[in-house]
Amino acid sequence: MVEPVPVRCPACRREHAYLTPVYPCPCGSPTAAPMLRGAAPEPITHRTWNDDWVTVRCRACGRHDQWPQPELCCPCGTVLRIPVGPVTAAGADPADGVRPSHIPLPRTAPAPRPSFRPMTIRTGRDAVTAAAMYLRWLGYRDVVIPAERPSSRIDLRAAGLIAQVDSTTRPSTLRDVECLWLNALNTSVTSVFFSLAGYGQDAGARADGLGIPLFVMDLTGTPQPVNGPADELLSTGA
Repeated sequence: MVEPVPVRCPACRREHAYLTPVYPCPCGSPTAAPMLRGAAPEPITHRTWNDDWVTVRCRACGRHDQWPQPELCCPCGTVLRIPVGPVTAAGADPADGVRPSHIPLPRTAPAPRPSFRPMTIRTGRDAVTAAAMYLRWLGYRDVVIPAERPSSRIDLRAAGLIAQVDSTTRPSTLRDVECLWLNALNTSVTSVFFSLAGYGQDAGARADGLGIPLFVMDLTGTPQPVNGPADELLSTGA
């Protein structure tokens, strides 16, 4: 088994051990985008749906498919785009010899529940649905998605919980976090925040102080905790 590739965040200089996500090809073989070794990751400051997809070739059957661009969510709030190598028409990929693993990086407190099965995010509505699926997986069985987004910008509700899902291309702000907290305070419930583009530094610090779990989602639909309250929620569940 190949060791994870080291990736350093250019914002906080923290080094991470990164494994590229693996997806099932229709032929049944595990498929992963070939990482471009030696290339520096780029902070994502602006998203477009088209730029967040890459072409990946299955080594088993040769099929070409579109998969989400590999990303890494740093605890500092920066979302990094991991460079991948070009796909060759035939023969070996640039990363042949690097066998991707489906085994996730270890967590400090593994969740006592089955693996989460995400859904691919292609639209803002998909992001809300993916967050709802994640909350149900955490144990919130009665998650409700409003037919239309209310003026309060609360996207999901469950017993004792409200959640906001920011699917825009800019990092979620301090104001976003504080508005969610005020909504939760007024209704005496807890709150959770999901974002596609990460969080501003002041937003992350404020969420820590208020005890609001922050999650970042990539286009695979898999939320990742980026602060202490989110780690705790992942460990304990609802």
